[in-house]
Amino acid sequence: GFRHYTVVDCEFNSSKLNDIEYTQSYYYNKLEYVRFSSSVGKYVGYTEYGIKNAERWNNGPEVIARRGEKERYCFHNVGIDVEADLTKS
Repeated sequence: GFRHYTVVDCEFNSSKLNDIEYTQSYYYNKLEYVRFSSSVGKYVGYTEYGIKNAERWNNGPEVIARRGEKERYCFHNVGIDVEADLTKS
């Protein structure tokens, strides 16, 4: 069978929102074909199929919804992770 999956990631090494990068990557059979990165602010395609999807999504409401995910998803979780780490040390 074929596999299609999405990976969401927040990379941070401080609690400052500007230092956090939110990425959402789309894979098909272990090959990443398109990614949204908060540092770029839009979707980027890596295959022919991914490029077509990135162009369509960048011109639609999808890109606007993704831009808010850094604040909603990452910033919320960095606060939880930092608090948990501080209580263990």
